[in-house]
Parts: sequence; structure tokens; C-alpha cells
Amino acid sequence: MQRPKFVDFETNDGLTLPGLLYEATGSKKVVIYLHGNGSSSIFYDEKEYRDLPEILNQKGISLLKFNNRGAHVIKKLNIRKKGSEVEREYFGMAFERIKECAPDIDGAVKFLQKMGYKEFYLAGSSTGANKICVYDHYKPKNIFKKYILICGGDDTGIYYSILGNKKFFELLNEAKAKIKKSKGGELIKELLSVEVFSYQGFYDIANPDGDYNTFPFSEAFGGINISKKPLFRYFKSIRKPSIVIYGEKDEYAWGDIKKVIETLRKYQPGFEYQVIKGADHSFTKKQKEVARIIANWL
Repeated sequence: MQRPKFVDFETNDGLTLPGLLYEATGSKKVVIYLHGNGSSSIFYDEKEYRDLPEILNQKGISLLKFNNRGAHVIKKLNIRKKGSEVEREYFGMAFERIKECAPDIDGAVKFLQKMGYKEFYLAGSSTGANKICVYDHYKPKNIFKKYILICGGDDTGIYYSILGNKKFFELLNEAKAKIKKSKGGELIKELLSVEVFSYQGFYDIANPDGDYNTFPFSEAFGGINISKKPLFRYFKSIRKPSIVIYGEKDEYAWGDIKKVIETLRKYQPGFEYQVIKGADHSFTKKQKEVARIIANWL
């Protein structure tokens, strides 16, 4: 495998995002990979995560990993707005709205098309899997031939569990009011012992009927009942060939990975499902096994 090439590309709303392109010689096929949230970045420990690009390259498929606008917890980035000079604004998980994955993905596609790529696949891990569902909902007629959804998570249920019913809805209502007053960018002080969020970021990830809540396992398992809209509505509307991958010991799967798979299969019986034995949410020491499954499936 060749060394990764550092690249960057611009989104249609003026952000420049950096990435690493692992090129397969002469390839016209490429996987675009979406990382998770939190302090995620594709640049740290890069050498430890080369199994996927190496095995894909052996199959004649290139791979683009890039830092989307949700990388890191808080990150100040340049943004070029129409009719104005470059401005500095806050991004990162604390401020991200998941729907904004669309311009990030489209920017990556446009960049790769200029490089001559013709066949596109979209992969996402953790929040990246949620983003695939959201992207497909808003742009179902897209260029991607197949989706790879890796350990999609129920963050809404997790924060409900951490905060409890009363505090959860108090903060959710407070966030909604702050956004209405154009103060959504303020940080929530009450959450600093748990996580760093702006009001807009928390509302996006915690709203039971919002875009983010694509894998509401806690509700599906009967633990809580906080959504008004149909569960798994974005996931079940996907019409592209897809593979769903989880670790057997995923620490965010509510302790029952078998039930997770059974639930998803109920909504999408035609998808491929794989559970990696002994693997956690990050697939520690199981990266090569995941990579082989993905490459062989593609």
C-alpha cells in the first residue's frame, strides 16, 4: 500500500476540510469514510488503522478518510461565506448539527470526481453510521452504490440514561428556548461534568424526534418512550444495498447485541449483518477482521 496522501477540499458552504486519501493504483472505485463524534479525528494513531485501506487497496478500491465539521470537541475553523471575507467560527461535536453532514459528504464526492473516481461507496462508524441514514433521508437520489454502517449508536438514549428524565427534558427545553433567542452557540454549563455541548449541539443530539436519533435502541427495547415520530424511520427508508457491522461486546449496545441485530433486521431484512466476536465499539485488535468483511462484501 502506498503512503496516504494529504488532501483537502471545500464544501459548498465555505469550509475547507482535511483528509487522507489511500489510493489504489489505477482505481476508479472509492470508499468515503465518516468518523464518529467526540474527540474524533482521522489523523491521530493513523498507522494503527491501516488495515482497512490496505485490504481495500488490494481489492482495487481507494479510501478517503476526512475530518468532517464534527471532528474534535471544539475546533475553530475558517469559513468562506458568499460575498464576504474569511471568518472564524466554532465547529466540532459541541456545535455540530448532524444534518450538516450533507455538504461535507458532497464536498468529498465533488473532490474525488475531479480526480477521476466513478464508483462511490459510503462507510460510517458510530455517529458516522447515523450520518449515512441522515444523508440518505435528505438526499436519497445520491451517487453512492452501497452503504457500510458500522456500530451506529443511540446517543439520545445514552444522554437520557445519564441525565434522567427530569434533567434531560429540562435541558432539552432550555436548549430549544436558547436556539429560538439566537443563543444556541452558548455552552451548557450544567453539562460540563458529563460532556461539552452548546445548546444547539445538545438539542441536535438529544432531541428524540430529531435527525440524530436514527438508532433508538433504548426505546425499541421498551426501556423508555420519548419519541413521537416512528422509530428507525431513516434507517428503514434506505433503498441501497447495505451491510451493518457491530462488535459482540459493543459497550454502547445496551448489553444485548443479539437484540440490536434482531431489531435492525426487522426493519431491513434484506441487509447483510455481521457481528465481530469479542469486539468492542472501536473493534480493538479486530480491525483486520472488519476490513476483510467490508472489502469482500464490496
